[in-house]
Amino acid sequence: MSDNQEPEGDPKPNPWMKSLLVWGGIFLALLLVVQMVGGPREEPGTQIAYSDFRKQVAEGSVESVKIAPDKIAGKLKNGNTFSTVPVENDTNLPVLLEENGVTFSGAAEEKMSVLTVILIQSLPFLLILGIAFFVLRQVQKGGGAGGAMGFGKSKAKMLTEKQGKVTFADVAGIDEAREELEEVVEFLKDPQRFSKLGGQIPKGALLVGSPGTGKTLLARAIAGEAGVPFFTISGSDFVEMFVGVGASRVRDMFEQAKKNAPCIVFIDEIDAVGRSRGHGLGNSNDEREQTLNQLLVEMDGFEANEGIIIVAATNRPDVLDPALLRPGRFDRQVVVPVPDIDGREKILEVHMKKVPLAPDVNSRTIARGTPGFSGADLANLVNEAALLAARRNKRLVAMQEFEDAKDKVMMGAERRSMVMTEDEKKMTAYHEAGHALVSLNEPASDPIHKATIIPRGRALGMVMRLPERDNYSYHRDKMHANLAVAMGGRVAEEIIFGHDKVSSGASGDIQYATDLAKNMVTKWGMSDKLGPLQYEQQQEGYLGMGQSARTMAGAETNKLIDAEIKSLVEGGLKRATEILTKQEDKLHLLAQAMLEYETLTGEEINELMKTGKIDRPDEPRGPAPVRPAQGSSIPKAGKRFSGDGGPAPQAG
Repeated sequence: MSDNQEPEGDPKPNPWMKSLLVWGGIFLALLLVVQMVGGPREEPGTQIAYSDFRKQVAEGSVESVKIAPDKIAGKLKNGNTFSTVPVENDTNLPVLLEENGVTFSGAAEEKMSVLTVILIQSLPFLLILGIAFFVLRQVQKGGGAGGAMGFGKSKAKMLTEKQGKVTFADVAGIDEAREELEEVVEFLKDPQRFSKLGGQIPKGALLVGSPGTGKTLLARAIAGEAGVPFFTISGSDFVEMFVGVGASRVRDMFEQAKKNAPCIVFIDEIDAVGRSRGHGLGNSNDEREQTLNQLLVEMDGFEANEGIIIVAATNRPDVLDPALLRPGRFDRQVVVPVPDIDGREKILEVHMKKVPLAPDVNSRTIARGTPGFSGADLANLVNEAALLAARRNKRLVAMQEFEDAKDKVMMGAERRSMVMTEDEKKMTAYHEAGHALVSLNEPASDPIHKATIIPRGRALGMVMRLPERDNYSYHRDKMHANLAVAMGGRVAEEIIFGHDKVSSGASGDIQYATDLAKNMVTKWGMSDKLGPLQYEQQQEGYLGMGQSARTMAGAETNKLIDAEIKSLVEGGLKRATEILTKQEDKLHLLAQAMLEYETLTGEEINELMKTGKIDRPDEPRGPAPVRPAQGSSIPKAGKRFSGDGGPAPQAG
């Protein structure tokens, strides 16, 4: 989004000077080679013995010679050249040459210039220095700012907004979080407005939210709006295997920030360096904890850092050290939530500006059908719709592309090439019809959005339910309804095909129902026998991260918890059995319709239950051709039904 430039105080080398030095080194190397070679030399001719040379002189075959202290070179009358090594103290040679009419002259001894001697002698040292310089340059590239001699220098980069500028106008759906950060930007622009009433600039703001909710986008918007230097760094950039390097980088980062104050420093994924101290496997005074200690001191220690605002982002605030979260370090914790329906509509409109839309596209309808989607999910949805339209050679992205993209994101891509036998398709149709029929007869259940027997992802079929509005809490009656709907597919298989023909296709349903019942008993206090107590909590730490453990439960209590979980799931099984037994004729009707159309909308299912038929303006697509299984069995295990452990859409 922006160009990176080095912070002040750490100037970049001039590229022109670097090129000049490189070409200067090449020129010196070429000069050395030329000096060593000594330019073009005459051909030395045939090497002969000194006695043969004197004999040829006496015979009159030699035309001319050049006499040097260490060599004699000459030319014969027939045009050939020769050379020989003279014998010391041969004083008769000039007389012999003069008597036989040979032209002779002396030649100086060849000596290398002083420059050549110096270059030759210094060549090994120059080679060693060149290798050392190359190694240091490579370490500098890998070691971040400061290079090999500055391994502890900060990797923070200062951002400028020359192109791709992001502002708060590009942030939608999280208005409360945006307003809190807008106030920080206003303080930087006009501090007197707040300081005249005794207000002090906040030292830090921690952005907390699930992945994809827009924490980093908010930070980019701050960079675009603030008009002050903005440094960005990741929490993992502080962590090194060498003790003390991270703390040194923290100190250097704050030194750079002081030179550019007032400024903002953004630390992304701060949980990489800010985890609670004392949870390590070895010595507690390890590199990460030293880095955290230095960060704590720099943010609010004996020496104040005026004009530096720290903005950090994390999706794991529960693992951060309490000393890092206290006021004076992070004065504000800004929650960046998953957007509600109004927020989703605004986010969709932001992303749809980049896409040519057909007139039938309604962002409100898409927002209603995407509960639980984060900003990143919605951006992916718009992108998938655009890709689908391009594959279909359309000039505009229509509502059909958005619906297909939503199905792909929620349920997975269609697997029409999957080989299924007729019996397997029939069992899948009755399984999904069981889910749908139980859902229609449970008043607390969410309305059905779509039912399909087209394999998607790991599932062979799916019934998707969407809430009419965003849900922030769930009631007991809805949870019991979800248990019954989850068991509907297995009950339908048993009623139609018999006890021995029940398939493994309900494995995902059973897993969902078991998890829901366990949460009802151990976390939400919805068991009359166990009471409103929490028997399970998350354990953090390197050994038990993300694992749950029953903290209050003894042996007898564990047995009672398991019995209550089993009772809740079997209660849902009983409710589904009662509904489908009484309405077996509707179960057949719905299953046959799904075999014919493969995919039914919620409105079509309701129409079928009321009138016994489906009125489609187009001809039914009909079932896909069933090919023989060729001796291979199709695994029926897969996630067919996922209920609402949160505001996420339900499919089953």
